[in-house]
Amino acid sequence: MTLTQIPEGWPTDESQALAVQDELRGRVVLDEPGPPPGTGLVTGVDVAYDDERDVVAAAAVVLDAATLEVVEESTAVGRVAFPYVPGLLAFREIPTVLAALDALSAGPGLVVCDGYGLAHPRRFGLAAHLGVLTGLPVIGVAKNPFTFTYEQPGARRGDSSPLVAERGEEVGRALRTRADVKPVFVSVGHRVGLDNACAHVLRLTPHYRLPESTRRADALCREALRTALTAG
Repeated sequence: MTLTQIPEGWPTDESQALAVQDELRGRVVLDEPGPPPGTGLVTGVDVAYDDERDVVAAAAVVLDAATLEVVEESTAVGRVAFPYVPGLLAFREIPTVLAALDALSAGPGLVVCDGYGLAHPRRFGLAAHLGVLTGLPVIGVAKNPFTFTYEQPGARRGDSSPLVAERGEEVGRALRTRADVKPVFVSVGHRVGLDNACAHVLRLTPHYRLPESTRRADALCREALRTALTAG
């Protein structure tokens, strides 16, 4: 099993990771709309773990944004880069996710994470962190609202409601991607507006609750983990 390397100087404890978040958070760009939905490329990234063996596999799946056909796929396998601490999960995943993105032959376009961006206690989740490090437009699409609250959106596909923090700050949206099905939770990471992020998610969910980018990357990273552990 060939493992990607954890970058030199990568945080090893909670205090170091919090300091990095504080430093990088100010670099998040929130005043760009992002690429128009249905144009260019959209890349889903996701990870799978084997905590007993301290291994993480990441996948990047590039889709044609207009057709949702797969253009390219890549995977990477590495050691888990950080202990499990709520709010600091990005530090466990990012080195291997970056390796998967680096293995692509062309630029990924818009990146869609299975996780959060601004919808994070310190407003710097995986989507924001990855966006700042790569300079790419990135959004987060999560399965649950984390620590935030929301009113149920309408029952129709495309209905949404604000995802709000304690003082009423909108940090994302609960978005209904399938009629009468539990919403997903969309937050911006870097160089994309929230309206545009939601429009992208609707383009990516023609048949299922979760975006095609997420579904395909989830399946691929799980396969890559199984293959790596078998070969190892």
